[in-house]
Amino acid sequence: MAHPDLNIREKRPVIRQLDEAAINRIAAGEVVERPASAVKELVENAIDAGATRIAVDVADGGKTLIRVTDNGCGMTPDDLPLALTRHATSKIDGSDLLNIHSFGFRGEALPSLAAVGRLTITSRAAGAEAASIRVEGGRAGPVKPAALRAGTVVELRELFFATPARLKFLRSDRAESQAISDTVKRLAMAEPAIGFALRDVSGGGEGRVTFRVEPETGDLFDALHARLARVMGREFAENALRIEAERDRIRLYGYAALPTYSRGAAVAQHLFVNGRPVRDRMLTGALRAAYFDFLSRDRHPAAALFVDCDPHLVDVNVHPAKSEVRFRDPGVVRGLIVSALRHALAEAGHRASTTIAGATLGAMRPEPAGARIYQMQQRPSAMARQTALAAQSPGFAELRDAFSGRVDPPADPAPDAPAPADPAEDALSLPLGVARGQVHENYIIAQTADGIVIVDQHAAHERLVYERLKRQMAENGVAGQALLIPQIVELSESDCARLTEAAGDLARMGLVIEPFGGGAVAVRETPALLGEVDAGALLRDILDELADQEATMAVQARIEAVLSRIACHGSVRSGRRMRPEEMNALLREMEATPHSGQCNHGRPTYVELKLKDIERLFGRT
Repeated sequence: MAHPDLNIREKRPVIRQLDEAAINRIAAGEVVERPASAVKELVENAIDAGATRIAVDVADGGKTLIRVTDNGCGMTPDDLPLALTRHATSKIDGSDLLNIHSFGFRGEALPSLAAVGRLTITSRAAGAEAASIRVEGGRAGPVKPAALRAGTVVELRELFFATPARLKFLRSDRAESQAISDTVKRLAMAEPAIGFALRDVSGGGEGRVTFRVEPETGDLFDALHARLARVMGREFAENALRIEAERDRIRLYGYAALPTYSRGAAVAQHLFVNGRPVRDRMLTGALRAAYFDFLSRDRHPAAALFVDCDPHLVDVNVHPAKSEVRFRDPGVVRGLIVSALRHALAEAGHRASTTIAGATLGAMRPEPAGARIYQMQQRPSAMARQTALAAQSPGFAELRDAFSGRVDPPADPAPDAPAPADPAEDALSLPLGVARGQVHENYIIAQTADGIVIVDQHAAHERLVYERLKRQMAENGVAGQALLIPQIVELSESDCARLTEAAGDLARMGLVIEPFGGGAVAVRETPALLGEVDAGALLRDILDELADQEATMAVQARIEAVLSRIACHGSVRSGRRMRPEEMNALLREMEATPHSGQCNHGRPTYVELKLKDIERLFGRT
């Protein structure tokens, strides 16, 4: 069968101007992807209008109704028709497209929504009468008087009725409602001083409130911390570290969680640039790089980070949805994020997530409640304890002396004898307290001033040894192993150029490369710690990271993985009985070592239980 020549056409194609309706529907396809996109555009308009309270009502996942009410500056009757005209905006004057200080600036949102749905805008500006305008499928009606005290109400019904094919690509009402909720919550995090309310009015009536936050007060960090506690949860706020740093006119602030408070997916990572929620691969890559030494690959950090800079240093006009940005100098932003987060994690010291203690207490199940048992709350005297032990079955009394790793003296002093001075008692006020015993030859039990601490001796010592090895590597550098015969790796010319640009950073990690002509690269030295290395596979891993994140940590990750294995084999093993002074020395070193709250794989090294929580388990409160 003969195939037609695709390069031969019977008729020359004719260039024609699309009509206004088609243009608006095409623009709507770029700006309004789903109901959540419409909510985002309308809420951002309300924020730009100076609103302090914004209410969002949706029905059927936003497919049949989206209503956004705000108390912003409003619009006059003359402004309403103009607001529905494409590229008509009050945000910029068009002279400088990089000097953007508002969420919206293109003037596309309202015309796009009007092109694919039934849109009604009711608004009232100070000193003007309220008015409304209605648009169906891009056809606007006349401006009519309306009743409204102040602000603006935008009501969008039957989204995509003018483009029914788009409806087939929408997900279930539940999924669309969740996307709307996520959108509102991200904007609520960006604007702590504004109150937000989201209500589901499916089926008519008052509906139910699914999300509500009141305007926060206080300084920037207090207001942000309070808002994050309400949006991301109290547990995140309790385990979040304050982040604040500045470099080259770029400021970073926000909160990032401890490594032991991690998630199974990247759902708790929120990034903002000049107050705008964004999804940027470079920013998420920097966040992952800051935590890569503390979390395993299947765990993800939680953070809400804000990057503020001169608008001329970042281009937000990259995508119609304005969810992507492009920095003039991405390396500075990446370096700022990594260094600020690592500094905050180091300052956290041995601190671990409070959720670990909650999970531990939750795993404990008290005996079923029966008849009320009345107990003496007083602590028995030393003589009473000695007599009770001696009167019990043979062998039980010896438990006091044979207990594994016990710190207490083997015999109680006489009742009238003065208590001997115990220097360890002074350590009760320290964060990890005083070692009181060792159980199962792996867990150290320590007493603090207001509770107890259970330490995994192997995991804790493994982290301490690992941090010591990393310090030594940072001080002495990474030794390189010169190859007798350089390995030649064939790559494309563009890949070769990209690797050559990163050659300086790779050399500091013991990997020395140089161009070998064409697209070839000669590997002359490899990190000695890695032993025999497949240079080709290593370079391709580095190229993948450079393409994805514009930076690479593949070599450092492999070296630190070797250090981690060395630390694992060189640390205190499970099953070893430790002397009291060894246990206390381990506790003191944990308190002085950064990141000692988690092992090399992100698991906690200790659990702290407060005395009041323990007493609650036994019904003593």
